[in-house]
Amino acid sequence: MNFQITGLPAAPFTFLFNLSDAELGARGVIRMVADRHPGFPCRGSLVDAEAGESVLLLNYEHLAVATPYRSRHAIFVRAGAAQAQLNVNQVPESLQIRVLSLRPFDQAGMMIDADIVAGRELAPAIGRMLGTHLVQYLHVHNAKPGCFAARIDRV
Repeated sequence: MNFQITGLPAAPFTFLFNLSDAELGARGVIRMVADRHPGFPCRGSLVDAEAGESVLLLNYEHLAVATPYRSRHAIFVRAGAAQAQLNVNQVPESLQIRVLSLRPFDQAGMMIDADIVAGRELAPAIGRMLGTHLVQYLHVHNAKPGCFAARIDRV
């Protein structure tokens, strides 16, 4: 089963990097400097920030559905990072190195299953879940911190 992993578009976050720390704080956003690599996974580029790189930590609604599963959580975005342009069936390193929670959703936005997988085992798990005709898309979360990581669609 072919799949496409998608990061978030950069445009909605770009203006935030021009705001002062006080202006960011008023929006509930925190500017940080990555102090290790890996450790600050950008949700747009799907690449971990390098040590010393500027990132923003903010709350983002990644599942805007009218169901009990509607969800938002903390994410990192890197300064100047473009949206990831991954090949079909490509799993980025930022996902391969983590323990992940894989959550399939149906057309109505209801979660219909879930699994925990090692990042290196993500592709086969995606294939199994997308093989179910009820699954419209998947969300991947980091299992330990629980943050939204990416969306996966059937192609």
